[in-house]
Amino acid sequence: MTSPTPASAPHADATGPLSGLVVADFSRILAGPYATMLLADLGAEVVKVEGPSGDDTRTWMPPVRDGISTYYLGVNRNKRSIALNLKDPDDLGLARELAGRADVLIENMRPGGMARFGLDFDSVRATNPGIVYASISGFGSTPEGAKLAGYDLMVQGISGLMSLTGDPAGEAYRAGISVFDVMAGMHAAIGILAAINHRHATGQGQHVEVNLLSSALSGLVNHSSAAVAGGVTPYRMGNAHPSLFPYEPLPTADGAIIVIAGNNGQFALLCDVLGVPELAEDDRFQSNEDRTARRDQLKPLLVDALAKGTTEEWFARFREKGLPGGPVNTVPEGVAFADSIGLEPVVEVGEGDAAIPSVRNPISFSTTPPSYRYAPPALDEHGDEVRAWLRRPRG
Repeated sequence: MTSPTPASAPHADATGPLSGLVVADFSRILAGPYATMLLADLGAEVVKVEGPSGDDTRTWMPPVRDGISTYYLGVNRNKRSIALNLKDPDDLGLARELAGRADVLIENMRPGGMARFGLDFDSVRATNPGIVYASISGFGSTPEGAKLAGYDLMVQGISGLMSLTGDPAGEAYRAGISVFDVMAGMHAAIGILAAINHRHATGQGQHVEVNLLSSALSGLVNHSSAAVAGGVTPYRMGNAHPSLFPYEPLPTADGAIIVIAGNNGQFALLCDVLGVPELAEDDRFQSNEDRTARRDQLKPLLVDALAKGTTEEWFARFREKGLPGGPVNTVPEGVAFADSIGLEPVVEVGEGDAAIPSVRNPISFSTTPPSYRYAPPALDEHGDEVRAWLRRPRG
């Protein structure tokens, strides 16, 4: 049994595994737009619905490119923008028509917010039973969770992540990126695709809910497992790992290099590369548990060996021997390294002088690769086109 087929999208020229899928994107800022960009890269036709003032991230600057926020540019390629004022009856009618034609609707208003406009799941499902309706919130749709605004920094603090980040003797720090917004966006994309697969079998849509706090607790993996299964409270260790050593940056003659020995074989190889093979035979360091328990004894021995070479020299030796580790790069250096090993991390999106450099979608397909069709849209750039499509009869 297949799902109802919506009217053709306004400009369905995409290729990819999601080609033909119409996504009504009522989300803003990061988690939702990141999810819909992933879907758009894979061929979905995403119509980005913005209020008259546009997505908040259009104003989040610096940095900028040609006067446009690079934050906004980073999560909005391959979409078409229409500006709709949901308090205006005509615009609200268009929004409801879009929801009725879409395969997927994604939103991240505070729980209950879409109901004010008759755009909640039950209302949309009444005319579009095949809709896959995805809601992203900060703390879920329970009565208490719904009262809380959802920002990544709040969740980093409340989830416990910040208690794990920073110097052990210093204050707690946020991660350098909005890690749980990104994680929730990926979880939303996974949930949407799972619901689409269910719809292929049954013809029925469903409501997919993701919240940042649940994504955070899932994403804390070994630390949240330690809390719920081990009854312990993980704590801040700087760059050290609670269950593994060595697994952190260590100083070299001119900087630092990340050193990793995830098992006994890697530890023996590390000792050989560093010119201290006797450490692999030392009774104190025979297992990972031994090395972790005696890190205060082992660490200075490794640091002494690393002091005999530069970061670049050690990284070259590590790579030659297949030993994990590497330098602590800046972001531009990270992009350059990915390019140097053939990952081609940067793609040009758009045409001619208007093309925007963008980071490649991380998923590769042997048959249906991602496509980069058009640059992040200006506010209401495709408004006339989308309005004309929505006013045409369905079918």
